[in-house]
Amino acid sequence: MRLPERKDVFFKNGLKEQWDSLNGKQKVQYVWDYYKFPITVCIIFLYIIGYMAYGHISKKEVLLYTGLINVSAGEQLTYDLSGGFLDHLVSLNPLEGNASRTDLKLYTGLYLTDNPDDPNHEYTYASRIKIIASIDDEKLDVVLMNREAFDAFSQNGYLCNLEELLRDAESLTRTEWEPYLAANTVILEDNADEVLQDSSLKYQAVTEEYPMGLNVSQAGVFRQAGFEDDVYLGVLKNSPRMEMAVEYIRYLCLLP
Repeated sequence: MRLPERKDVFFKNGLKEQWDSLNGKQKVQYVWDYYKFPITVCIIFLYIIGYMAYGHISKKEVLLYTGLINVSAGEQLTYDLSGGFLDHLVSLNPLEGNASRTDLKLYTGLYLTDNPDDPNHEYTYASRIKIIASIDDEKLDVVLMNREAFDAFSQNGYLCNLEELLRDAESLTRTEWEPYLAANTVILEDNADEVLQDSSLKYQAVTEEYPMGLNVSQAGVFRQAGFEDDVYLGVLKNSPRMEMAVEYIRYLCLLP
């Protein structure tokens, strides 16, 4: 049976009874042949809407962004730094906590060094770009680092005054965190550019020193990590998640 070219003509010609006589497969084929384009558009549209809705529903809220700079963590410590903290938050408030809807972003494999003989020196440039971008986007709150990285973050003025931050935290007492305080120096201004142009000039700088980190090598969850060198914890000055950073410090360093 040959079908008319358009369905409206098909009915106008009084052939409705012939349409009714078609089986289901023939009707589907007819509709698809003449309406495949709008059907395809509708399917794509529904897919996009569904995909966006699913992404919105399943999207996790990032509670904290943490970075390991010149520090490597084993499997257990990696869990403690990420999933363990989310479980800790749920234990604090089981009614509101939801580990399946929240996340902690842990940046690993980041290295900062000026030593060309360091085996990780080749990763320094890429790491520096990623760190600066994360700081500018306010997607880096807490950093764990060795002394070289601690000096670099401090000198650039990235780290907040931890004594002031923790002093105002109601959940912590001074005797808990004061033994771990580590001071460092921020360079407020210097003549480094002039020295590069004229080597006869003497380098001069205006600096300020204050507690920018905690030496956490032997504190809390880090005791079993087996670090041979000191590891420092710092909080980024522009972090919009200061309260969560304080709770992170309490969980990592001060809980038994």
